Amino acid sequence: MATRRDRTPRARNGRHGRRGAGAGWGLRAGVPLGALVATGLACGGAFGAFGATGAEAVDGTGGAGRPAAAAPTRAGEAADGFASVNALGQNGTYGGRDGKTVTVTTLADLEKYATAPEAYVIVVDGAITMDPKGREIKVASDKTIVGAGTSGEIVGGGFFLGQGVHNVIIRNLTIRDSYAGTWNDKEHDWDAVQMDGAHHVWIDHNDLRHMADGLIDSRKDTTYLTVSWNRLENHNKAFGIGWTDNVTADITVHHNWFRETEQRNPSTDNVAHAHLYNNYLQDEPGTGITSSYGNYSRGRTSMLLENSYFDGVDNPVIKDDTASLVQRGNVFKGTEGRNESGGTAFDPKTYYPYSLDAVADVPGLVKAGSGPRATLGTEAAPAAATLTVAADGSGQYRTVQAAVDAVPSGNTARIVIAVKPGTYREAVKVPANKPHVTIQGTGPAAADAQIVEGRSAGTAKPGGGTYGTSGSATLAVEADDFQLRNLTVSNDFDEAAHQGQEGHQAVALRTAADKVVLRQIVVKGDQDTLLLDTAAKDKRGRVYVDRSTVVGNVDFVFGRATAVIDRSVLTLKKRWDGTSAGYVTAPSTAAGNKGFLITGSVVEGGVGDRSHYLGRPWHAGGDATLDPQTVVRDTRLSAAVKTAPWTDMGGFSWKDDRFAEYANTGPGAGPAGADRPQLTDQQATAYESADWLGDWRPSAS
Repeated sequence: MATRRDRTPRARNGRHGRRGAGAGWGLRAGVPLGALVATGLACGGAFGAFGATGAEAVDGTGGAGRPAAAAPTRAGEAADGFASVNALGQNGTYGGRDGKTVTVTTLADLEKYATAPEAYVIVVDGAITMDPKGREIKVASDKTIVGAGTSGEIVGGGFFLGQGVHNVIIRNLTIRDSYAGTWNDKEHDWDAVQMDGAHHVWIDHNDLRHMADGLIDSRKDTTYLTVSWNRLENHNKAFGIGWTDNVTADITVHHNWFRETEQRNPSTDNVAHAHLYNNYLQDEPGTGITSSYGNYSRGRTSMLLENSYFDGVDNPVIKDDTASLVQRGNVFKGTEGRNESGGTAFDPKTYYPYSLDAVADVPGLVKAGSGPRATLGTEAAPAAATLTVAADGSGQYRTVQAAVDAVPSGNTARIVIAVKPGTYREAVKVPANKPHVTIQGTGPAAADAQIVEGRSAGTAKPGGGTYGTSGSATLAVEADDFQLRNLTVSNDFDEAAHQGQEGHQAVALRTAADKVVLRQIVVKGDQDTLLLDTAAKDKRGRVYVDRSTVVGNVDFVFGRATAVIDRSVLTLKKRWDGTSAGYVTAPSTAAGNKGFLITGSVVEGGVGDRSHYLGRPWHAGGDATLDPQTVVRDTRLSAAVKTAPWTDMGGFSWKDDRFAEYANTGPGAGPAGADRPQLTDQQATAYESADWLGDWRPSAS
């Protein structure tokens, strides 16, 4: 059994490794359990992925806050580089996307929202002067601070991110002029952005200049940081990283313009993984500023430096004897002095995807693209159209299906169907030719808006025949890029009243599409509650279920989709006759695909002890080519879970397919054995949410 100390993500080097679909399974019975902080990909809140508009964006205080101007960055945009990595309980960096959007024009309002415990997208409209000079606002977690066009400025001070602060985006701002008259200032620690022990921070498209100390100081184990497309100019100490003896930080620095900056470009001390690429470092001749050095790998840093352009910089690349620095594809024009490398490189693509621009193009690209942009992020982000549904007639439509029918075929932009509180007894289908649809309850809880129907596989259809399992669904989703938020979908077919009928399978929600987000919903039924499927056996179908509840008893999560169920509750329910028996999952995964990953969740319910299996392999139609998969990790299991949690189905043995656990807890958890295979710590690195979802990031949907 791993110790608690061993269970932190930092204890698992290579913790974010991407192994791809071809990773070997290689399970071994009898391997001790390891553990890992549960991870998942967070999504926007009630209006988080689209940004609030109108009344939703009004500051309710009656002060200077007002309906937000169109933000120059999508509230749903998320970081790249190390800031995008899922770790330390944080799933990438998306800032205040889950909160309201507010526009600020005064220091008081900026500080009010930046320091608030709630998530906010804070749009800075105009210049805000710090008082007193040198003031650094202590930013709290879950914030996006972004300039409105090129007008957003912070004058005479900056921002401070303290220990544990996380999920912060600072974007599209000019931060300037805390300079106190001393070039090598050692008295005034007045930075543009200072971070002490923060994590998951994205600093992007800013203009940082003429401060008293550093432009950016990343200190005291600040990690999962990406600094991209910024202009750092006319300064002594540009960008310092370190102030620690630990070697734990992971940092990405790309497409920045270091212009007329003397030192720390950056200086990188004791960084576990420093990935610098496509930066432009320029020391113009004939000015009063002469570069001391360019990129510096200090202490025990491991640095990879790729396709960067050094123009007139003295000592462009230097390293300590204890550090590692590997260069690839860099250009040095008019440079002199130290240009060093040595050691071994890490592979950034083990952690996140990226692509390099040609080094010859870097000066032009970075000059043109760095710093605040007038329309950053808006060109491809039209406001989502909203259709309202209300059973009492106060909306545009009385039924959810009527609103779906109103969505144009082949639509290319997000359309939100806002469902007011009420019960909507209807079967709803979102056809494949209507992508980019969100159905969202507008009440304070998922229970306030309910879509319910009560038919089963054996229920007779009008015109003859029966619905069949998939046709019994209350809500059927066949369109890609679909989102369902903050409502309840249920199938209330009464098994007890239909004991003479064949086919009691009764689906509440069926998905047969790719890039489906189900967030903060409740799905209720008995047998076959949630069908996570694909449009065809050879089609991709990725589903992300986040902070939701699924209720059922027999195979109540089933199908062939590649699905992550994250931070959710799987509620076990007694059978129609009051007995306790059932199965949580029945995957029918195609060979070579990933199946179901349940992570950071809870399996519980008012049923008997040791009464439910975690899963069994569904070889639909007797198809022996299928390779069903369920992995349950970092999840609390109640005593209802059997000590041998997997079982056979339809003549197929679960041991021939892919079923495993990792680091589960609770009275239903148990040690490894022949009937209870466990992933090793090393194997578990390939069974995380990002491994399942590949190049799709639900946080950017």
